[in-house]
Amino acid sequence: MIELRNLNKTFKTAQGEVSAVRDVNLTIYDGDVFGIIGFSGAGKSTLVRCINLLERPTSGEVVVNGTDLMKLNRKQLRGARKKIGMIFQQFNLLAQRTVEANVRYPLDIAGVKRAKADERVAELLKLVDLEDKAKSYPSQLSGGQKQRVAIARALASDPEIILCDEATSALDPITTRSILALLKELNERLGVTIVVITHEMRVVEQICNHVAVMSDGEIKEVGTVHDVFLNPQSETAKRLIEPSSNDALQVAENTLRLAFTGDESGAPVISDMTVKCNTMVNILSANTENIGGKAFGQMLIELPDDADEKRRITEYLDERGIHYETGAPAPSEGQPASDGCSNVPENASEGEAEVASGFDENLTDLTEDVRKGDGL
Repeated sequence: MIELRNLNKTFKTAQGEVSAVRDVNLTIYDGDVFGIIGFSGAGKSTLVRCINLLERPTSGEVVVNGTDLMKLNRKQLRGARKKIGMIFQQFNLLAQRTVEANVRYPLDIAGVKRAKADERVAELLKLVDLEDKAKSYPSQLSGGQKQRVAIARALASDPEIILCDEATSALDPITTRSILALLKELNERLGVTIVVITHEMRVVEQICNHVAVMSDGEIKEVGTVHDVFLNPQSETAKRLIEPSSNDALQVAENTLRLAFTGDESGAPVISDMTVKCNTMVNILSANTENIGGKAFGQMLIELPDDADEKRRITEYLDERGIHYETGAPAPSEGQPASDGCSNVPENASEGEAEVASGFDENLTDLTEDVRKGDGL
């Protein structure tokens, strides 16, 4: 189990201090697939890097399986990190190493005997369906194949937790779906806990059981994906979920957002409503999503001006038990289009390839060989 308690992370910049993570309290249970979603600059990546102390929090507690990582010395932290794998957006593979050598890298660092390491690598490449690419180099792979190598590497040390920092953001939609399906399969087969950082609601919908919505360094909302999709409480969640990309439509006062679940997703609700309420509505946008194997739909409709007609529509929806939300006034002029602190420095730490597979030792003779161009 992962417990973040009163977590804060502040960066010092030339313009002053920037609070990237503010008083975050979050619990992620064993075996869960937990999403953390928000717009760019919300603090998501900083937060996930605090879980394995790739970014050391300014204050607070990071408790993993009952141990506060903040209280560990360097040697103890290395041991704890062996059970936390990490997958990055840009893959972070070693260009001079073959696919099998990249996957074997954490095992080499850990001093695992070559025969045993090779056996483990073969198992992992089979698991991610890259057996035929063992001798290939990263430059010879597609983006999806590179991410599969990164996943195999993250699994090399038998982690209990995998952190995915925008792992599919650089991939096309079809490849994204295949990578998410692979992660979901690994969660179900191995029981590994997966934390997914993303700015895309469709990623959360496809793979996650629970989700936290983040904005301006703070957690705005936490719940099951079903509940957050059906009844978003925060403005950030509403903007992420709305089916239309037109903000003016999303927040118009004379609109309703309808959310359908189960059988209602395929029912002719609007047709039935217009007949029974004897009024017409304008459909602005609509879509249907598969969340946890169930169909969920949402629709944005424009209501008639007549107050009595509006009343009949809402009464009909209440009678059918269909969830709906009324629109709100548009944001005032000059209000930023996205939440969050967009000036947070990246501050990417050295050794991300090691941390990705649960290790952060200083450069060894092995890594020196890699730097010199030995593909090993």
